[in-house]
Formats: sequence, structure tokens, C-alpha cells
Amino acid sequence: MVHIPHASLVVPDDVAADLLLTPEQLEHELLVMTDSYTDELFALPSSVATTVAFPVSRVVVDPERFTDDARELMAGKGMGVVYTRTAGGQPLRPVPTAERRQHLLSRFYEPHHAALTAAVEAALSAHGTCLLIDGHSFPARPLPCELDQDPDRPDICIGTDPSHTPAWLRDTAVCAFEERGWRIAVDRPFAGALVPMRFYQKDLRVRAVMVEVRRDLYMDERSGARLLRFADVRGRISSALRALAAAGESRRGR
Repeated sequence: MVHIPHASLVVPDDVAADLLLTPEQLEHELLVMTDSYTDELFALPSSVATTVAFPVSRVVVDPERFTDDARELMAGKGMGVVYTRTAGGQPLRPVPTAERRQHLLSRFYEPHHAALTAAVEAALSAHGTCLLIDGHSFPARPLPCELDQDPDRPDICIGTDPSHTPAWLRDTAVCAFEERGWRIAVDRPFAGALVPMRFYQKDLRVRAVMVEVRRDLYMDERSGARLLRFADVRGRISSALRALAAAGESRRGR
């Protein structure tokens, strides 16, 4: 399975009306916060993987956050499941009421996680195991909101989970991307790999790894335009993902 949580630029009009940004400011926020084109970079045929993509922007709600802010590290930055701060720390929206917050979760977050959970269940039913690849990108320079401010950033970040990323999967991911010419770091500048809560630390047949691609490898971060080498980068990522899928298939039942 491939999960694409942050590729969308869609902000419904009624949600945009709640935001404290001008249209120009919102456009900038979407440019810096969206994992642009990851739906294309991580695309695999349905014969290889099922893809679940979040249909709206993370500015609406973030499907990769815990719904309980007490468990969410980024909530301290105003970036829990419902953001109240921009990437630069400015106010994004008024702190939502409990009713408004639940409305957003019910409308966007919960249906997405239901679809993700159903897809994992289908994979387990059909194959006895599920390899979940969480596809992201990250800026070449750290945003003010990021916890890791080290300017020396790898080409590819591999994120792992202590329970759901066995050593063979981590090492296979590192090798797959290194063999295609990139510099890799594990759990830096971002760590973790999403697993639906129904399975998290409960069903180790669900294996997960996060793959983050540095944006300047494939796009102009100032304009948002694809670079000429976009197709080459997409092809190399696809090849690496297929290697991961093949490794997962060979480990089925182990």
C-alpha cells in the first residue's frame, strides 16, 4: 500500500473562510507546506499497490497527527491535527471550538482513516501481510516549525517505527534508494511511519516505512514548478518502491 497524506492543495471554501490569511498568504502557506507532486512521484500501478491519498490539504486537518493533542509533539507548535499556526508561526485560524474541531475531524480525518484501515484489512485478508509505504517530501531548508533545524539535509529520509519497521525493511529501503544515486538518512530530519490505530502495536503483520524526498530534487521550491529532471526522479523512486514491494512479497509469512 502507498499512503499519500500531504499532496493536496484543496481547501474547501467554508474552511478557507475560517483562516486568518489573505489569498496570497494562503497560496504561500500551501506552497511551503504541501508535499507537492508526491501523488505522482509515488504512483504505482494498482497491480503493484493500492494507493490511499488524503483529498484535502493538511491546512484543513492533518491526517498524520494524533487526534489527542496530548500525544502529538507538534501540537506545541500549533500544528496538532487542526493547525492554528502557519509554518512561520503566525496565526492560521482562531483556536477552534470543540464542536468545530470535531466537525473537521468527522468530515475529513475520520473518513480518510476509515479508508486507510479498510485498505490495510483488505491486504491482510488477501495476502496475510501488508507493507505500508508513507510517501512525503520535505523542503531543502528547514521551516521554522520543524523540530530538526540541521541545514545538512539528505536527499531521501527513511522513517521507521520501532514496532512496524523490521531491520530488513529499513535496510532494504536504504539500499534501494542509495543504489539509485541518493544520499540517505534514517529518521532524519523526520522520524516515524504511519500505521492505522487499529493495527498500531497490535498487529505486526502490518509493516510500515516512510519515504521523504527532498523537494529541490524535483521542483523549484520558489515557484512550485516541476524541474526538467522530474521524470527521471519519478522513475528512480518508482524503481525503488518496486524493490521494496518485491522485498515485502518475499518476506510474506515470515
